Amino acid sequence: MALKCGLIGLPNVGKSMLFNGLSNGNAASANFPFCTIEPNVGVVAVPDSRMELLAELAHSKNKIPTVIEFVDIAGLVKDAHQGEGLGNKFLSHIREVDAIVHVIRCFEDEDVIHVAGGVDPIFDKQIIDHELRCKDIDSLSKRLDKIGKLAKQGPKTQQRSLELLNFFLTALKEGRDARTIEVAAADQPLIDDWQLLTAKPVIYFANVDEATILGKKNPHLTDLQAAIAQENSKVIMGSTALEAQLNGLNDEDKSFFLKEYNLIESALDKLIQSAYALLQLITYFTVGPQEVRAWTIQKGTKAPQAASVIHTDFQRGFIKAEVIAFEDYKTYKSESSCREAGKLRIEGKDYIVQDGDVMLFRFNV
Repeated sequence: MALKCGLIGLPNVGKSMLFNGLSNGNAASANFPFCTIEPNVGVVAVPDSRMELLAELAHSKNKIPTVIEFVDIAGLVKDAHQGEGLGNKFLSHIREVDAIVHVIRCFEDEDVIHVAGGVDPIFDKQIIDHELRCKDIDSLSKRLDKIGKLAKQGPKTQQRSLELLNFFLTALKEGRDARTIEVAAADQPLIDDWQLLTAKPVIYFANVDEATILGKKNPHLTDLQAAIAQENSKVIMGSTALEAQLNGLNDEDKSFFLKEYNLIESALDKLIQSAYALLQLITYFTVGPQEVRAWTIQKGTKAPQAASVIHTDFQRGFIKAEVIAFEDYKTYKSESSCREAGKLRIEGKDYIVQDGDVMLFRFNV
């Protein structure tokens, strides 16, 4: 499964530049609003040092990483939910992503205009939050009109839908986002069906200048971090200009460049790791002489369902899975050595796949 993250924010906050830095894409970026109209999509290989080591140990000819899609969605503005700035079209694009990366400007630059007249990350965040909530309120209100009369005389499922609709509408109007509202597990499929924008998990990308990367205090960043702390959300600090430069470098030059800024990893790597953690995704591997390949699944997935991401026949005819933990493969350096050491396990249909597992599925169809 390919994770899809949508880059959103006000115009001119650096979304398209970040997109180009992440995906080596050619998204247009310019010093005026609505430079991006249709969403640009970039497919990025997910970096994973474990795959590199497995390929080296197994002498695999090819390495096929899992991927993540970044969608550069055009900048939203105040009253976007009412159609301002082509807002309805842009908001609809957000429904199609798994998670939101909210890009917020935290740098001063007189040469880069700001649609609100000045840099204020809290104000910027409030605008976007308000627009997403308003769109959800509009969406749920329309649903309420349709089922309101039917629910009074209909089955209990419709009555429950009516109760939940009213509950969520009240919460949204009070300024709460759908993702902060806890519901019973039995109700979750209904909530998912509503495709609420504020139900999407969010990562905040604070776009700062290079001086901040080098350690200079940034009051805009401090204010944003304080505001987001209340949400228990992740803030990734990075410079879109820096990421754009990093993207075109080879591994050796990239490593040198990062050291110059006292960075261990790029904002891209942090963003991917945060997105995986946010959506509770893990990776397992298949290893052989032809290729080592990474596969992304939801945490808690059992072996047959994990096998289905390779091919549905693997789940339908699942017999067993041969499993080696990554650390064991790393220690014993080959499948045969792991087998001899008793580190290759035979697991059945109830086995919950762990992050880093090296797996071979046996099936019959």
